[in-house]
Amino acid sequence: MRARVTIGDFSRASHLSVKTLRHYHEVGLLEPSEVDPGNGYRYYADDQIPVAQVIRRLRGLQMPVAEVKSVLAAPDPEVRNRLIVAHLDRLEADLARTRAAVAELRELLERPQAPRAVEHRTVPATAAIAIQGMIDREDLLAWWQGALGELHAILGAQGLQPAGPTGGMYASEIFQHGRGDATVFIPTDRAARVVGRVERLVVPPAELAIMLHRGSLANGDLTYGELGTHVMRHEISVEGPLREYYLVGFLETDDPDQWETEIGWPIFRSDS
Repeated sequence: MRARVTIGDFSRASHLSVKTLRHYHEVGLLEPSEVDPGNGYRYYADDQIPVAQVIRRLRGLQMPVAEVKSVLAAPDPEVRNRLIVAHLDRLEADLARTRAAVAELRELLERPQAPRAVEHRTVPATAAIAIQGMIDREDLLAWWQGALGELHAILGAQGLQPAGPTGGMYASEIFQHGRGDATVFIPTDRAARVVGRVERLVVPPAELAIMLHRGSLANGDLTYGELGTHVMRHEISVEGPLREYYLVGFLETDDPDQWETEIGWPIFRSDS
């Protein structure tokens, strides 16, 4: 026989607050066994306590209410376990991102303050094969990897030789507004056939202040910040896309710590 339990007693037994129980009723996650039509008091049944305990633990794992509903409504243990494992996998991925962010923050706080070398470089116009696009900033890394892989595939398929380092140009709007023009390119020894997204491009000349970034581009903002600070203090910044030259990247090594990227900031040089 089911025992009729007040919301207060059910709260004490389940360790869910009265406020939380009312919220779960409103969203349809855990409904009372009955509601008094006269005064609106909520009553629960004692056999709902195990369900409340499951909900409490799933919500403690930050599972969204909609997913908790799906777990409770699962037709069999296999489906239920699959839903829970999928959520646990997401938690582990979030934890990995958190650990990476903590490591980056510690590195930022502990990194030496000695300024790094800045090179001034005059870059001539260069014939290249390229892929261009209007890219959202959050999609930039995935787009960059795909585009570089495609360019190198065309290079090999057409028997072309690189005539300089692989590079990229990124409009200021990507950083300022979250979306803008992006281009990756490979200088070539001769003209290429246009295939798919790949096109022929003359990379425009530029005067650049350049700083070398070592390691993953996930923390490339640190070098951008240091280079930008130098330009603001000692150079005349001009409009134009920021440039990157990939001396060693993911196509050369699987270890991001070994990557080397030259970051170029367009400047006006009075001595050139």
